[in-house]
Amino acid sequence: MNVDWNHFTPLAASAGGVLIGLAAAVFALFNGRIAGISGIIGGLFRAQSGDISWRSAFIVGLLSAPWLFQTMAPLPDISIDTGPGTLVIAGLLVGLGTRYGAGCTSGHGVCGISRLSPRSLVATASFMLSGFVTVFVVRHLLV
Repeated sequence: MNVDWNHFTPLAASAGGVLIGLAAAVFALFNGRIAGISGIIGGLFRAQSGDISWRSAFIVGLLSAPWLFQTMAPLPDISIDTGPGTLVIAGLLVGLGTRYGAGCTSGHGVCGISRLSPRSLVATASFMLSGFVTVFVVRHLLV
């Protein structure tokens, strides 16, 4: 993997990080809930009274954000250099990991670490380490 230094935008990336943190803080402040995507989507499958509307609105917002962004700037090119089978297996492993880890990267990595949750610190470190090892194995050992 190479970094395209001509298009490396640390300022834009930092602004995006600030916006994600701000959105998570506002969500927690007004709803008293963690903005963890797996928990929000999972709650749609075991819906309780009053939960469906805000969960659905959150998901609609996530899905419509790229469309809104595209009205202001072109979307970046997406390049997937693996087959559909690998993507399905990866998706299933991520889903399994979020169940075993009691949350996803957005819940633990963004919201949990900001609250200094020990469980979230361990979960995020585990997510990152697993990602590093997986990339190393797939890109260097299985080639």
